[in-house]
Amino acid sequence: MASPFPVAYEVSAAAPEWLNKGDNAWQMLSATLVGLQGFPGLALFYAGLLHRKWSLNSAFMALYAMAAAMPCWALWAHNMAFGPRLVPFLGRPGPALAQDYMLSQALLPSTLHVRANGDVETPAVAPLYPSASMVLFQWAFAGVTVGLVAGAVLGRMSTKAWMAFVPLWSTLSYTVGAYSVWGGGFLFHWGVMDYSGGYVVHLAAGVSGYTAAYWVGPRRKAEREEKPAPSNLVLMLAGAGILWMGWTGFNGGDPFSANTDSSVAVLNTHICATTSILAWICCDVAAAGRPSVVGAVQGMITGLVCITPAAGLVQGWAAIVMGIASGTVPWYTMNRSRCRLAEEVDDTLGILHTHAVSGLLGGVLTGVFAHPALCNLFLPVTNSRGLVYGARAGGAQILKQVVAALFFVGWNVVVTSAILLLVGVLVPLRMTEEELLAGDLAVHGEEASSSCQCGCRNNSSFRHAAMQIVGNP
Repeated sequence: MASPFPVAYEVSAAAPEWLNKGDNAWQMLSATLVGLQGFPGLALFYAGLLHRKWSLNSAFMALYAMAAAMPCWALWAHNMAFGPRLVPFLGRPGPALAQDYMLSQALLPSTLHVRANGDVETPAVAPLYPSASMVLFQWAFAGVTVGLVAGAVLGRMSTKAWMAFVPLWSTLSYTVGAYSVWGGGFLFHWGVMDYSGGYVVHLAAGVSGYTAAYWVGPRRKAEREEKPAPSNLVLMLAGAGILWMGWTGFNGGDPFSANTDSSVAVLNTHICATTSILAWICCDVAAAGRPSVVGAVQGMITGLVCITPAAGLVQGWAAIVMGIASGTVPWYTMNRSRCRLAEEVDDTLGILHTHAVSGLLGGVLTGVFAHPALCNLFLPVTNSRGLVYGARAGGAQILKQVVAALFFVGWNVVVTSAILLLVGVLVPLRMTEEELLAGDLAVHGEEASSSCQCGCRNNSSFRHAAMQIVGNP
């Protein structure tokens, strides 16, 4: 007798009873969207925003970050971030490659949350899809995060140093933040709110990038002072568009289910991003009398970063308020702040402002606006809420958010410094003077384009110098 159910709904070895095909499809799609943010999103964004002589190297750093993060993630780092507890801020390292593991139902064992009396408050996170989907989704986050760090050291960090830095930072820095807040670490059980990575991704990347910029040193003086024109702002806009739309998976995939909270998170993401763009444009017009395309994109990024820790935890009106804040506060710190340390460190794309400042701002504002009903859909500590919905509980939540931010700042400054000091013993952190002068042609033996728009092949002093250095005058 034929089954009364369509084949798609039959239980089989490939479709066990616990599998929810909708959740699995959404998680794999979300992983793909996040992966596209790293490559080609960041690659196009970096290549278009940097001077032409650095287009290929900038894109390469994003490509390498995504590639090098994967074997580390699958061999040991995924379980350091989401596996059984080793210490309060780190899981036990181990591979995630065995067939039985990949086909089994996903589980974050350390996320089991109990009350003081030992009663279970919230069970361990167990999404209705296989561990393979979880590993894929979380790899995309790890690759994008270390790719963001590159934004602070573009145009002078040596290729060999970057190749060594990526796996070390992914292992020693990213996994600690991910486990502490998402995987069942001490910040998770304390009730710190970071819906999708305001701290784990953006604060960590912004602080680490700025720290790396300090140790690697500045670009050539002429390049910092003259500020050569970007290679292609339309290309930059293409990369920015991929980053923006990819954020649908970035924030929409973090409930680990295609549920109602996922929908709220996606809508809030775009509400905040668009509001932030408009706020940044208004600041540019007020200060310079005209809008800037680069500024509008910066506003887009700060809005997306700011809403990330709050995406599924706040109402739409709060997303608008956060968008106004993210379009004005980072604008001020980037354009008007006169902090001596900030001026001395050459943060190429200003990720201290667009990611660290915006991530911190979003984390604190999450503690202000988090709605109790939305918190109960996502957080392990029941009855969590922001300051707007209860002065006592909300005040305690803001304290938690600030303490967590301090932990991320301290850990990433120390670990990033240690990694670069170690790498610096093995290989130079900076490119040679010849490479700094010539750019892509000297570093990779290739260049983004062989001629300028007018057809002239030796269209700049940079290219002429590069040809001489590589032996083709």
